[in-house]
Amino acid sequence: MSLDFVHETRPGRVVFAVGARHRLPEEVDRLGLRRLLVVSTPEQAALAAELTAPLGGRVAEPHPHATMHVPVAVAERAVARAREAGADGCLAVGGGSAIGLAKAVAKETGLPIVAVPTTYAGSEMTPIWGLTGADRKTTGRDPRVLPSTVVYDPELTVTLPPGLSVTSGMNALAHSAEALYAPDCSPVTALAAADSVRALAAALPRVAADPGDLEARSDALYGAWLAGTALGSTTMSLHHKLCHILGGTFDLPHAQTHTAVLPHVLALNLPAAPRARAALEHALGTENPAAHLFRLARDLGAEMSLKAMGMPEDGVETVVTQAFAAPYANPRPVTRTDLRRLLGDALAGTAPA
Repeated sequence: MSLDFVHETRPGRVVFAVGARHRLPEEVDRLGLRRLLVVSTPEQAALAAELTAPLGGRVAEPHPHATMHVPVAVAERAVARAREAGADGCLAVGGGSAIGLAKAVAKETGLPIVAVPTTYAGSEMTPIWGLTGADRKTTGRDPRVLPSTVVYDPELTVTLPPGLSVTSGMNALAHSAEALYAPDCSPVTALAAADSVRALAAALPRVAADPGDLEARSDALYGAWLAGTALGSTTMSLHHKLCHILGGTFDLPHAQTHTAVLPHVLALNLPAAPRARAALEHALGTENPAAHLFRLARDLGAEMSLKAMGMPEDGVETVVTQAFAAPYANPRPVTRTDLRRLLGDALAGTAPA
């Protein structure tokens, strides 16, 4: 087999260990940061304060105002506060909402980001930003938004409820599954993506059974790290396109939406992506990855119906129209009929065809 690929290694430092949060001061010092804007959701404000207490005067201002899908108005306020506080860096504590808001700040100011993830979102490893205005989400790539340092501490994920752990992990798994059939997937990315799928699929049932199992939490966080790395190195395809539209248009919960949509997209795409299918079959130990992931998520308690999450039944055509309004990479051509069937199944929460 002749090889023909391009692989671009992303800059960035990863610190991964149980208790890694205690190394945060030395990591901040390593970057020479002295005035940090500390970004979190309101729910994570106390944790952010606890983690940054050892930083003392290096915290310029806490900013616990991150929300899902990064609304434009929320991003603009955070950028303004960073400038007013004279921040020289942004510290994000939390999941995709906090890291997404930090990216919005970095996109406008160029400030370096230190990320301390508490979920399996994976966005801390990508140069991808997203902003939601009116009824639509816009995404893009900018090397300035890739965090300079990521501190992974499995202990920080222990309090993530089992249900959210499952959907957050499935969200990460979706990054890897889609990376496997991306047009710019390299051999290195394929290895990372496949091992991510293996690690996450094996860890999530253990996390759901015992949320305090640190070994299972470590395995899941490891898988999420690889998933974010894979996503950051490849072009997003149909799955992410649909989930961004669904989240931005109907304000559906991010990780839960990825969980419900992924099996249906895989059922559509994998027949046209034999290498990706083979990698997923091997990683999951199954001949039908789409059905396997549907059952895995459902059996672990995940909601598989977009309607139950708040999507209106007449919203299918809105999504189809938006999906066809902008081109995207995909291993096979997709028709409007394909999308209507796929979205109808996900709306109802039925098994993938």
